[in-house]
Amino acid sequence: MTPIPLYFSPCPNDTFCFHAMISGLVDTEGLPFDPHLEDVEQLNHRVLHNNPSVCKISYHILPLIANRYRMLPCGSALGFGNGPLLVSLSASEPITPQTRIAIPGIHTTAHFLLQQAYPQAINTHPVLFSKISDAILSGDFDAGVLIHEGRFIYAQQGLHLVADLGACWEERTGLPIPLGGIAVSRTLTEAMQQKIARILLRSIKYAKEFPQVSASYIRSNAQEIDSEVIRKHIELFVNDYTLDLGRVGRAAVAAMINVGAPSFGTILDLFV
Repeated sequence: MTPIPLYFSPCPNDTFCFHAMISGLVDTEGLPFDPHLEDVEQLNHRVLHNNPSVCKISYHILPLIANRYRMLPCGSALGFGNGPLLVSLSASEPITPQTRIAIPGIHTTAHFLLQQAYPQAINTHPVLFSKISDAILSGDFDAGVLIHEGRFIYAQQGLHLVADLGACWEERTGLPIPLGGIAVSRTLTEAMQQKIARILLRSIKYAKEFPQVSASYIRSNAQEIDSEVIRKHIELFVNDYTLDLGRVGRAAVAAMINVGAPSFGTILDLFV
C-alpha cells in the first residue's frame, strides 16, 4: 500500500504526537505513513494551494479550506494560557501603524490574534518563527509575535512582553485558544478519516505513557534542544484538548470562525 503523506511541524508538540504512529509503535491498522516536517506557514500554504491528505494547519485558515478538509478531533494545539506573545526590546513599546512587527506567517492564528488585539498593527512582515527574536534584537523589527519554543526563552534573550495575545482572546471569549489542528482531506473516505483519527489518538496516548521513547526524535527536530524547554513546550501544548477537542474545543474553533470570517456560514461536518 502506498504510504499516506503526513505533514506536520518540527515543533515538540507535533513530533511528540506523531512519533509513535510513524515509527510503528502503535497499531496503525495496516496503514503506512510518510512524514514530512515543515514550518507552520509552509503547512498552511500547502493546504491552501495543494491537497495533502493529512496536514497540520492554523485554525485561522479553516474557513478557507473547509470545503476540502475536515478536522480530526485529536492532535490539536488548543488551550488556555498557551497563546502567542507580542514582544519587543521594551515592554512599553507603543503599537502604531508604523510599528514594524515580525509575524510567523500571514495565515497563522498568531497573526489573527495580533489583528484582534491591535487592529492598528498593519506593518507586519512574515519571518520564520525561529528567527523572530533575532530579527528584533538586530533592529530589523520593533516587535514580534512569538510562538512555539520562542515563548519560553525570550526573557533570557533580553526581550520584554508587550502583550499576551492569547490572554486577550480568552478575556474576549472565555474560551481556549484554537491555535492549530490536524486537517484531513475530504477526498478520503469517512472510514479512512476515522481510521487516521484512531491511529493518531493511539500515538498521542503512547507518547504520554512512554515520553522517553520519542525524546531523541523530538530533540532532533526542535529549534531549542534544551530538555527543560522541550518539556515545558509539550506540557503546555499537549493537553486534554489534544486528546479530544470536545464540546468546548469545538466551541472555541466556531468562535474563531465567527470572529475572523463572519460570512463563512455553516458547515455541519467540520470535524471527523
